[in-house]
Amino acid sequence: MPMFGLGTYDMDDYDECVESVRTALETGYRHVDTAEGYHNEEAVGDAIAEADVDREELFVATKISPENLDYDQVLTNAEESLDRLGLDYVDLLYVHWPTGDYEATDTLDAFAELREEGLIEEIGVSNFTVELLEEAIEVSEEPIFANQVEMHPLLAQTELQQFCAQDDADVELVAYSPIARGAVDDVEVLQEIAEKHEATPAQVSLAWLREKGVTAIPKAAGEDHIRENWLSLGVDLDDDDVERIDDIDREERIVDPDAAPWN
Repeated sequence: MPMFGLGTYDMDDYDECVESVRTALETGYRHVDTAEGYHNEEAVGDAIAEADVDREELFVATKISPENLDYDQVLTNAEESLDRLGLDYVDLLYVHWPTGDYEATDTLDAFAELREEGLIEEIGVSNFTVELLEEAIEVSEEPIFANQVEMHPLLAQTELQQFCAQDDADVELVAYSPIARGAVDDVEVLQEIAEKHEATPAQVSLAWLREKGVTAIPKAAGEDHIRENWLSLGVDLDDDDVERIDDIDREERIVDPDAAPWN
């Protein structure tokens, strides 16, 4: 899985989504993240088809919505997602939220069947707490490859980081909202580190996640924003930078619905 990708949340305008995904792929991105709930899988698929990039070079992820997580619906909706994307398989399929029709054994058995049939390469979960992740690992017939969660310097997800790094878990962390929807721009520590590296606070935030071994998938619409995020790959933080960011003592969650498992 490429450790940097393009998130497409809230890109429900067809033309904007096609242009953003195509621009990202032409810039060098090789990881694209979508979801059936974003209502843009067709646009993502059309952008992939238009871009001059071999399918084998791409890592494409999508998600099944909470209301579609019973066994039969997972199978049906996964195939519908593939049809919209115009793909024979996706590299990663997530349980979008552990709410709605989610039931660990029933849902993950369906995901395992999809993997056995070659329709998905890897099984992922999203917005799972440590406790829910432990349960998923225990009941799943196939490995849980990744947990996608909100993560940025203002929400460090330390407990999840520690759990996922354990040998008996071995789960990749994928960060959505990795620049806290712009809130990192106003954090003094990040401003100072950004000035040191001739970068932006957003680029520093993305570089910090990379230092943590976390895959970041920032949303970006527009060539300038797409390129700014891409250039974060050239920002090399030193140990002191990482320690200063780790010491930011704030826990500010942006995505926090009442039904979320941590509430």
